Amino acid sequence: MDLGFLSPLYDRPGPWATVYFATDFPAEDGAARQELHARAAADRLAEQGADDQTCRAVHDALTALPRTPNPPGRALFATSGEVVLETSLAVAPDGDGPHATWAPLPHTAPLLDLADAGPRCLIARIDRLGADFEVRDTEGTREVGRLGGDDWPIRRTPTTDWSERHFQNSVENTWERNAAAVAEGITETAEREHADMIVLSGEHRQCITVKERLPHELRAVAVEAEHGTRSPGSNEEAGERKLVGEVADARAWRVRQRAAGVMDRFRAGRVPTDDGRIDAAEGVPALVEAAREHRIATLLLRPDGPDAHREVWVGEDPTQIAMRRTEARELGAGEPMSARADDALIRAAAATGAGALSVSALTDEPEQPSGLPVGGLGALLRWPYGAGAHEQQEALQS
Repeated sequence: MDLGFLSPLYDRPGPWATVYFATDFPAEDGAARQELHARAAADRLAEQGADDQTCRAVHDALTALPRTPNPPGRALFATSGEVVLETSLAVAPDGDGPHATWAPLPHTAPLLDLADAGPRCLIARIDRLGADFEVRDTEGTREVGRLGGDDWPIRRTPTTDWSERHFQNSVENTWERNAAAVAEGITETAEREHADMIVLSGEHRQCITVKERLPHELRAVAVEAEHGTRSPGSNEEAGERKLVGEVADARAWRVRQRAAGVMDRFRAGRVPTDDGRIDAAEGVPALVEAAREHRIATLLLRPDGPDAHREVWVGEDPTQIAMRRTEARELGAGEPMSARADDALIRAAAATGAGALSVSALTDEPEQPSGLPVGGLGALLRWPYGAGAHEQQEALQS
């Protein structure tokens, strides 16, 4: 997950109210239940020491949320009487009622499992005349372009007359030219929109032809959908619903594929090389040291790991993080605060441009060993332990 969207949370000192709130209330008593849950969240924050203004701001924001199954939940972060960040959840939080915490740092760790961490997906609706392009990401779906190709000759005639062979060949050539143009359009649009994967829908034969003409790096992340057309009508509603499901499955597959790749690198990196270099770290003490040195490239979290809620000490600067209060003071933290390890490490990762990834998607993958990273927290490193100063400088600049 790109943590850049969390930056507003780290511009203020806190303490912070964090609420994970389901929005899929039944229609018959939805308003009453929403009010009840909003009041429960505010009461729980007050019980933990939150000020009245922040509790009121959270309550008002929760009661104003639309009651909808899409998205099924929201996360709110508030301090000093103001909701600073509100973000959609792809998965509703577990349990009957909101999850509310009041702490020195915002409780961001659950976002790695509840928020939409899927890739930005470019959907190409293809026929023999061209294609329409859509992007689907955490913010929803939007149209991003349309491409029209040659429209004559476009249809073959049902004849076996030898005199028509040149016409049939012309039709095939038109299809080929249009497929090449669509492939070029996909390439340009994917680069412009920073798409991480491609879904090809529409006429099956043309989708195959287009895919064959994509550059290797895009062909490797392109999948073909069985449903969806370029110009869906009322009779295609069922197909459109199925396409939505196919795109969701494709994005989830990409998340698992990416997580598996990161985990493979982590498993290899935690083993010292012949010259003693280690490219991965795990355990809170090692990660705290890596965070202070801006060494973390990707932070890995296992939700059931016991180290997630382990105590660390932090200052106002995200890299003022230590295992002991006295050590935090030595780093310049005037009044060190006790914080959860996962939230403190996510803050440090966000501040240094690192990413974060939950490995919960690999729970059911038989080829992935359980229990890694040890304690539930690990990281791939920007440069390995044992690297020279020159290599460290290159890693910081890259």
